[in-house]
Amino acid sequence: MNYRHAFHAGNFADVMKHALLVRILVYLQRKETPLRVIDTHAGIGLYDLAGDEAGRTGEWVDGIGRLGDAFSPEVEEILAPYRSVVADVRARHGEAAYPGSPAIVRELLRRQDRGVFVELHPADHEVLSDAFNEVTNLKVMHLDGWTALHALVPPKEKRGLVLIDPPYEKPNELDRLGTELIIALKKWPTGVYAGWYPIKDAGPVDAVAARLHEESARPGLRLELYVDDPRDPSRLNGSGLFVINPPWSLREEAEKLLPALAERLSRSGYGAYRCEAFGPPA
Repeated sequence: MNYRHAFHAGNFADVMKHALLVRILVYLQRKETPLRVIDTHAGIGLYDLAGDEAGRTGEWVDGIGRLGDAFSPEVEEILAPYRSVVADVRARHGEAAYPGSPAIVRELLRRQDRGVFVELHPADHEVLSDAFNEVTNLKVMHLDGWTALHALVPPKEKRGLVLIDPPYEKPNELDRLGTELIIALKKWPTGVYAGWYPIKDAGPVDAVAARLHEESARPGLRLELYVDDPRDPSRLNGSGLFVINPPWSLREEAEKLLPALAERLSRSGYGAYRCEAFGPPA
């Protein structure tokens, strides 16, 4: 309950996670049928990069702060919807605003779609509720994210996305992510699942990835961005997403986007990425 994302908003991990989140949502909306988006660890939804929390760490400077210059046209085409969301949010809330996943979902959901945002931290839930609960097709819940995952899956819609982004304050949460993904997939096999994780030491991530490869009944992608050498496990070296039932276009897009981000966001001259399939073939 101590983790507050406001200290880390807009950092390299957010850029990677949110750019890929937008790509998944853009793909899902190619069809007119309604979809459901469930964000199990939602935070407050909108962050002030000029605020006290973000100012204490300054992590956004080496994240969204490095995206001012354009990439290649090919990469910019992939980033365009993410850049558009950030620009729209800043047009309403100021140039220091940065959208968390709830704000991104709000910007992209259509009238026929539904979103559910779950947050356990009492103060953060209150802020989140004030900002989003009155939006017609959004619902904010004060609940443990893992508990909510069991309660909310499957939704009535056949299509949609579950974003799982826990704080990783407990030592077993990475293993739990793998377990919960497999359980949820059995309940809602047509949903897209995106589970975020930090990377200090790649070994524990490898173990979860191996388990997902063996146990997932649906194809998946392991997408990772490294901005520091992972041989030093004392720091946050990268971040990743396990995506089950990924859009068919996501791997090709990630293969273009992630190396560009690795080069731009690297620290101390080190940048790398991973884009690997797991589970049965697509």
